Amino acid sequence: MAPAAAAAAHKPTGSTITATTPSALYAGLGVKPVINAAGVVTVLGGSIMPPEVIKAMEEASRYFIPLPELEKKVGARIAELLKAPACMVTCGAASAIAVGTAACLSEGDLKKLRQLPRRDGIKYEVIQQKTHHSGYEHQMELCGAKIVVVETRQELEAAVNERTGMMFFLNKADPLGQVKREEFIKIAKERGIPTMNDAASDATPKENLFKYTEQGFDLVIFSGGKALRGPQSSGLLLGRKDLIAAAYPAMSPFAGIGRGMKVGKEEMCGLLAAVERYLKVDHKAEWQEMEDRVASIRAALRGVKGIRTERHIPAIANEVPHVTVEWDELSKGLSWRQVSEKLLGGDPPIDVRRPAKGKLLVSVWMMRGDEHKIVGRRLKEIFSA
Repeated sequence: MAPAAAAAAHKPTGSTITATTPSALYAGLGVKPVINAAGVVTVLGGSIMPPEVIKAMEEASRYFIPLPELEKKVGARIAELLKAPACMVTCGAASAIAVGTAACLSEGDLKKLRQLPRRDGIKYEVIQQKTHHSGYEHQMELCGAKIVVVETRQELEAAVNERTGMMFFLNKADPLGQVKREEFIKIAKERGIPTMNDAASDATPKENLFKYTEQGFDLVIFSGGKALRGPQSSGLLLGRKDLIAAAYPAMSPFAGIGRGMKVGKEEMCGLLAAVERYLKVDHKAEWQEMEDRVASIRAALRGVKGIRTERHIPAIANEVPHVTVEWDELSKGLSWRQVSEKLLGGDPPIDVRRPAKGKLLVSVWMMRGDEHKIVGRRLKEIFSA
């Protein structure tokens, strides 16, 4: 059988699918599922879509509809749910950066939008703090933006001129920058410059979905395929009605600079279902489940010589319980790279984050079934050998 046909013929019947559940589809392709101990990372597929999302996408796939109308109706519904002035679904957080930048630089002028990335007559400069370098500056630059890097408030204020089209803020970098959120917004509003906040990984706690637009950011971005557990190739651009209206023609199905950033009807409806679910789900119960997984992994490593574990919650971005595992590489004769390779080389493979020498950051967020027990057991075996 072809892989897809084999998958349809051998659909798992268990209530919980894990990395150890046989998959005819992936087996037919020669790809082995992993235990996700890294979190909601794009390289592992973000998150697993719940049944409500899959059901919405499946129903959406059965009909032809006018995409521009659906985009606006879905956006209006999500905006209502998230208490935002307006919203649009994008094909990921990175595309939200691009079309949001296009909206700010074109100022709602279709003629200016069509000429991007050419800068003639465009306010093309985007101010960004040095510590807020994200690796996604290309999404702004493809619109013709020039990134102006600053460090202090004085430098920020001096950088503002008649060419300034936007000010970019990386939400998870707020503790690192000298200009904090409230001050950043205040400076921009006093000068009439639109602000964009990339909060892609910051939908936890759920209050964050309302928080940043209420604080005054003109545009706010969230990933659709991480904490929200919508389609991985989806994102949210929230904010001012005029800027969202200017962003629509910048993206497919229109012939704007974001034509290649196509969002299908399935992703639109799937993300709406994901947002609706996220606002209703029992987050306290989910949190307790993560706490139990953390405790289980730490218990498995208790008593292993030279190993220290801690419960860890990031101060910002992915604010859920994790486990840190630390050891002295020299005395144990094991580098973090070797531990990672042993985890990935096992059956099933385990993917973890490696933040520093002699340290692993284990995310339990996307684990299912007894996967946390497998992770604890494998770590104990590796460090005890």
